[in-house]
Amino acid sequence: MRIQQICARLVGLAVFRSLLEDPVVAAYGRLAEALAQGAGLQAVCQAAGEMEALLFAQDTDDLSEYILAAVLECENICARQAARGALAPGLKKALEGELDFLEQLSALSLDGLLEAAGLEDSRREELAFLPRWEAHPTGLAAAYTDRLGQMGRRGYGMFARHHVFMLGDEGRLAPVRHPDPQRLEDLPGYEREREKIIANTKALLAGLPANNVLLYGDAGTGKSSAVKAIANEYASQGLRLVEVKKNQLYLLPDLMDKLAANPLKFILFIDDLSFASNDDNFAALKAILEGSAGGRAANLAVYATSNRRHLVKETLSDRTGDDLHEADTRQELLSLSARFGLIVTFQRPDKALYSQILLQLAKQYQIPMPSDLLITRGEAFAIRAGGRSPRAARQFIEQCRAGMV
Repeated sequence: MRIQQICARLVGLAVFRSLLEDPVVAAYGRLAEALAQGAGLQAVCQAAGEMEALLFAQDTDDLSEYILAAVLECENICARQAARGALAPGLKKALEGELDFLEQLSALSLDGLLEAAGLEDSRREELAFLPRWEAHPTGLAAAYTDRLGQMGRRGYGMFARHHVFMLGDEGRLAPVRHPDPQRLEDLPGYEREREKIIANTKALLAGLPANNVLLYGDAGTGKSSAVKAIANEYASQGLRLVEVKKNQLYLLPDLMDKLAANPLKFILFIDDLSFASNDDNFAALKAILEGSAGGRAANLAVYATSNRRHLVKETLSDRTGDDLHEADTRQELLSLSARFGLIVTFQRPDKALYSQILLQLAKQYQIPMPSDLLITRGEAFAIRAGGRSPRAARQFIEQCRAGMV
């Protein structure tokens, strides 16, 4: 390709137009444009230096692999249509043409770009000091075709790069770049409780009816850790976790509409859930769980944790007030937890389970303390920490590891 053709096809991208917003690709376009317009030495060097600095800032000097990753993760109409079924003929033709161009572009070195611009040997020698990026064939077109067939597991856009997200106050999703690395094998005890949640999650991933889940129980028993570990465990199978704060529940209907068309499966995670009796979010969550006109998409499930079985704070004055239909009101308050199809209870561990958790964590962290002494000191630590719990056991073991016990 000549440099003018490269510039024209780059700005004429339609399916992959969002690539033009990528800082490295945009800088590449400015470099190509400078060469096409016969810009002077200083302008070309400035454009090349800017483009290469942006590439190096991504911790790579391999432009081919960078463009390959950007193309594979690009959200576009073809990715969305492929997730729902076959591509329209016109889109398929456009996709094939753009993939062919991008494959050629990604394999072009700086020297190849200068040659495409028709620069004389003397001018090319003047640019010999510029760093060279790595460029090589990548099989980009074949890789993208293969990715289209994996949209249900890999996703597109930010969902291909990340698996944990936070909901912003404006309803926009923001990826969590360093999520909690918790794994299921790192969580000793409560295997029976977690198995129920895992089975429900597997049903969600298989496209089978899945329940909304309430994880209820004492503080520090690993409810939140269980959800995060499950999200990490099944991310490669197409599971994504979206953490939602209680005061953001009014944003969920719009979010659920947007995620319903996505080929991936989503857990909407609400941690430490509880309500006051006059809380407006109470009615919002009821409608989301069951009873709204729109229903719930098959690729979504709500997982919530709470220390309260019935979720709504109730005082003695609530029971002795002037409500003429007190029984109806109480049923209304209790109805929220009943809308979770699966309720899993995490109770504070007894001495035997707590000892088991201590020993397993000590093995994980390679704590060379005799078992009897470990359990005795772990029990004493739990008393000081307010009672036995997996959290207290982990804190004790971490202190042992740090040499503080």
